[in-house]
Amino acid sequence: MIKIKTQKKYLVALESVAMTDIVMNMFIFFFISFSLIYTFNPTRISKVDIKLPKASSAVSLEGADKIVLTITKEGEFTVNDEKKSARGLKEYLARRKRDDPSLGLLLKVDSRTKFSNVVSVLDMINELHIERVSVAAIKKP
Repeated sequence: MIKIKTQKKYLVALESVAMTDIVMNMFIFFFISFSLIYTFNPTRISKVDIKLPKASSAVSLEGADKIVLTITKEGEFTVNDEKKSARGLKEYLARRKRDDPSLGLLLKVDSRTKFSNVVSVLDMINELHIERVSVAAIKKP
């Protein structure tokens, strides 16, 4: 009778290339995931950085029924933390003026913005006959 030997040698080897691929794919996945979470974070999106000019006669405003119109240093318009184009801003203000004739407007302008942006907004406000307009400033110490 012939004896057939079976080999029971197990070859255990970890390929470092496969492990490197797995770690690299995980790194890419988490990097993209966290950058998307940071980019589209609602608290980060709605924040507008404004440096108001200083005035010695600044007083605080009373009343809650007013629109806050902000002009950034880049010349972008935001109304109550919602970005608007120049045309969209005019349509929005006209609609609000029709709904409420005693509309109040608080104008917050960054101290580094171009004066032409301020003039165009003031012209728009004058054209729409909005009379209750306040300009925001920081009181000098």
